[in-house]
Amino acid sequence: MTRRAILFRRIGIILTVALILEVGAYIVIKRADDSRSTLPVLGKVPSFALQSQDGKPFDRNNLLNKINVVDFIFTRCQGPCPIMSDHMTDLYKLYANSDKVQFVSISVDPDYDSIGVLQDYAVSHGVTDGRWKFLTGPLDSIKALSENGFMLAADDLPASHSTKFVLVDGSGDIRAYYDGTEQASMNILKTNINELVKQLK
Repeated sequence: MTRRAILFRRIGIILTVALILEVGAYIVIKRADDSRSTLPVLGKVPSFALQSQDGKPFDRNNLLNKINVVDFIFTRCQGPCPIMSDHMTDLYKLYANSDKVQFVSISVDPDYDSIGVLQDYAVSHGVTDGRWKFLTGPLDSIKALSENGFMLAADDLPASHSTKFVLVDGSGDIRAYYDGTEQASMNILKTNINELVKQLK
């Protein structure tokens, strides 16, 4: 075999190995990306009927075809609620240019949190459009929705409500839970919101 043939053979082997490595690296990276972007379905939000701060009915259908961040709060709360609402405000502002992301805060103190009180609370948190809804309704319905719908404890409302943020996709499926009082958890939530927004049709 001539030197030229040996050289071409070596070049061919090197190119083949390089191609195999490149394909292998692509497969590894693709699998890693897929694992990061695939959130499990943890449950499905059941039917419910509440009322938003604008006095209009709000039910499960209002969650569909949007990515939703849901929490349970009450306006008189002096504990975690101010932190949770501040984090929700940050998210509301961050996605100001997207009509695909919706925020839903459900009052666990409906006896006090009237439509008017929720309207004032919304204004105090900079809400200027329909992307952030504050919901109220019968206490037993809210308790059932928290416990049976979102699988969050609601033993002694309003004081013992959950501090979790719930990520709900455009099909009404629960995809993840986050600590509504921790910034690190909010950073993960932002990443997951962006992933699910890309999957919306």
